[in-house]
Amino acid sequence: MTVRVVIADDQDLIRAGLTMIIEARTDLTVVGEAADGIEAVAVAQRTRPDVVLMDVRMPRRDGIAATRELVGAGNPARVLMLTTFDLDEHVYAALRAGASGFLLKDTRPADLAEAVRVVARGEALLAPTVTRRLLDRFADRLPGAPGSAGRLAALTAREVEVLTLTARALSNAEIAERLYLSTATVKTHVSAILTKLGLRDRIQAVVFAYDVGLVRAEPPD
Repeated sequence: MTVRVVIADDQDLIRAGLTMIIEARTDLTVVGEAADGIEAVAVAQRTRPDVVLMDVRMPRRDGIAATRELVGAGNPARVLMLTTFDLDEHVYAALRAGASGFLLKDTRPADLAEAVRVVARGEALLAPTVTRRLLDRFADRLPGAPGSAGRLAALTAREVEVLTLTARALSNAEIAERLYLSTATVKTHVSAILTKLGLRDRIQAVVFAYDVGLVRAEPPD
């Protein structure tokens, strides 16, 4: 199946470069482009892509607001944010808005293509080390989501354990080893957690865990 991609960036050269990278893969195709957040929403609503590569900073409406609007409207597209700095404080807000992950603009072409595939499969894309650094730095700056703590009661004790370890940047394999479970069982628990909490993906589960205090931001070394 071909993954359909929309590229949203205010720089023509960046859009052209990303289009070349995507179109060079037989399983990926660009179905639309946008130069700002307003266009990004319109194009994504019209073309219904699998993935939107969304720049964080754009004129008229930034990538965060555009992502929030797409997610709020129920658009099924997964949003992969593009940013210049890996600890840009806007990235945390983007994840909370519903993005499925983020990439640096200097990511290698092969890695960018694979990131699109990963997000299209419904997985979150944020390296564990980056997840931890990002949230440890910015989690204390933003208020928790209303009613988050009450939603935690919907989880079983084992699911809370899995959620906590997920928020600590452990992979499914590492969680399985820690809890003496199979990787398949961990995947089942993660799926149940997302369903019960009404979350889109693993990234939102990590943000949720910080919101309710399962994991605390660590002080800098």
